[in-house]
Amino acid sequence: MLLYNVTVTIDLDVHEDWVRWMRETHIPDVMITGMFISYRMSRLIGHEHTDSEIYTLQYAVKDMAHLLRYQNEFGPDLQRQHKERYEGKYAVFRTVMEVVDHNEVMK
Repeated sequence: MLLYNVTVTIDLDVHEDWVRWMRETHIPDVMITGMFISYRMSRLIGHEHTDSEIYTLQYAVKDMAHLLRYQNEFGPDLQRQHKERYEGKYAVFRTVMEVVDHNEVMK
């Protein structure tokens, strides 16, 4: 399994709108592609940026074939929508990680 990690630094003046849009629109649109198994949205605590918040979105994906299909068929349009809505208000970088071991116990 792989994790497709998207780290976003979002300006404070659009932060609340961005979180709402991500949860209500963007993430559901990503998940409906059927390319990902699950996702996790996290906020970085204790960073040094006073004018922004930093989030990571981690999408679990079965294999590289599914990730490449997402990146080729769905990603460009979804990224364009994000850019049009928040242009100049964010910075983003994407990484891919291989899951080598995990244990999820959430209480």
